[in-house]
Amino acid sequence: MALKKYIIERDIPEVGKLDADQLSGAAATSNDALCKIGADNIQWVESYVADDKTFCVYLAKDEDAIRKHAELSGFPATKITEVKTMIDPSTEK
Repeated sequence: MALKKYIIERDIPEVGKLDADQLSGAAATSNDALCKIGADNIQWVESYVADDKTFCVYLAKDEDAIRKHAELSGFPATKITEVKTMIDPSTEK
């Protein structure tokens, strides 16, 4: 089964103030949860950190896998949006 791409918004107060060690710890927590769910079900691509929110890109079999990751990691999945297609500047003809 092909994994679908999702954008997950996580409301985390003052996440933008975390230092490198704290972000490393958060990544380790996330990676531990991902290992428990399995790479066939979910993969973390990248995250963008703002003041009070993160925007995370994941590949997952479904929204339930993302919710399971949120439960195991303790990081809220405030909003889950499936990406239907992507465009960039080269999309113009």
